Amino acid sequence: MPVIEDDHPASLLEVRGLTKSFGPARALAGVDLDVRPGEVHCVLGQNGAGKSTLIKTLSGAHQPDSGEIRWQGESVTIANPVAALELGIATMYQELDVVDGLSIAENIYLGHEMSRAGVINRRQANAATRQLMERLGHGDLSPNREVGTLSPANKQIVSMARALSHDIKLMIMDEPSAVLDSEEVDNLFRIVKELTSQGIAVIYISHRLEEIERIGDRITVLKDGTSPASNLKVSQTPTRELIALMTGREIEQVFPPRVPVASDAPEVLEVENLELKGKFTDVNFSVRAGEIVGLAGLVGSGRSEILETIAGARKATSGTVRVAGEELPAGSVEKAVAAGMGLSPEERKSQGLLLEEPIFRNATLSTFARFAKGAVLDEAAERRATAEQIRSLHLRPAEPGRVTRTLSGGNQQKVMLARWLIHGTKVLLLDEPTRGVDVGARVEIYGLIRELAAQGTAILVVSSEIDEVIGLSDRIIVVSDGRVLDERPADQIDEHGVLDLVMKGSAA
Repeated sequence: MPVIEDDHPASLLEVRGLTKSFGPARALAGVDLDVRPGEVHCVLGQNGAGKSTLIKTLSGAHQPDSGEIRWQGESVTIANPVAALELGIATMYQELDVVDGLSIAENIYLGHEMSRAGVINRRQANAATRQLMERLGHGDLSPNREVGTLSPANKQIVSMARALSHDIKLMIMDEPSAVLDSEEVDNLFRIVKELTSQGIAVIYISHRLEEIERIGDRITVLKDGTSPASNLKVSQTPTRELIALMTGREIEQVFPPRVPVASDAPEVLEVENLELKGKFTDVNFSVRAGEIVGLAGLVGSGRSEILETIAGARKATSGTVRVAGEELPAGSVEKAVAAGMGLSPEERKSQGLLLEEPIFRNATLSTFARFAKGAVLDEAAERRATAEQIRSLHLRPAEPGRVTRTLSGGNQQKVMLARWLIHGTKVLLLDEPTRGVDVGARVEIYGLIRELAAQGTAILVVSSEIDEVIGLSDRIIVVSDGRVLDERPADQIDEHGVLDLVMKGSAA
């Protein structure tokens, strides 16, 4: 196991040979980890590598089967999350644990309320909340504001403030940037640097390798429940080496090569003068068969709203959408799907998938009529059609009856693709196609999207990662403040060019 050692202060946290099984499935098979005060220690690995189990073990939610956890030089048992907090370990999970019906202050001090003689001191809690929110760069948020009214990014700030309301020495952050735009990520990194300057250690988990380069000090890589590499210095470890350690193979090229679109390829999707009042206006573009077009812009630019309006999930104020020459009625998902359009939404778990249903039922969701025998669905036919897509998409595990919730993020996205492949989609709309997906699965999904285009599907992509939009697309449409600013071939623009256009457009 590669380990890079150097002169360093005494470890805050040491993990040695940690194992954890759930029935026959072994989630951790001997993980080592060493975290020092005041450092950002990044933990990388594909979905299923053991990251979530490791986090839950360190936070007291799971008990290890064997191995040792040492905290400030002493062997400890972390019996539950309360015990973890008492030691000084706080965890921010990817699935935020805030309570929408409570105020910001009530969320932050939930479970350790400021009280005297059993009476909660709301004035004291509000004052302390204001201090925490100012420290996090969000002093404009009132302590009395209901958390359910906040954006996902601000909910995350509340979750972070809750952690900081304890006397912590270690903050564990699981995919903290997943719901953030570039400006919010900058604020997150400012907070992380402030924490480490005070001697607080941070375990930072992210699929975005470019973030690791910006914020990390050292790295531990997990693969199949083991730690094949630990204590790697970020500054001395090339991205290619990290990818190879995570996946077990070299990935020479993240994005598949572009394939020229035939000059006589028909315009399958046509958008003319589309407007959704208060969100975007005067949107015009087309997508040809076999072409991938990316909508690039910052959060709030209107890009997702454009996608949803094209798909009929929002009713356009005015304008026209045509698929293969057929004009679609505004605000009708049913008509859009019938015309050959498919949408993979940004929040696939809540908006696109029935998580408690099997893979085959999710895959055939838009084509039930094809599998109906009277009023009864032909489950055997559903399974056969799904099994065919499972093979072509390399979906794992290859079990049509597997409950969808148990799949990794990358495989859940493949279920969405399977649905539209079974449907025979002509136009595929992809909103954040790789959110929460590890680097190995991303490369697979990029390849699948390119294969769909090669088969003649017209594809429209939205992503908060500008480099992803550019790398995956043939043509880029830059959007800001609900307006199209520019349109050009993807190989004629880079991330800085997009941001420059957006800044100039916002200032206009």
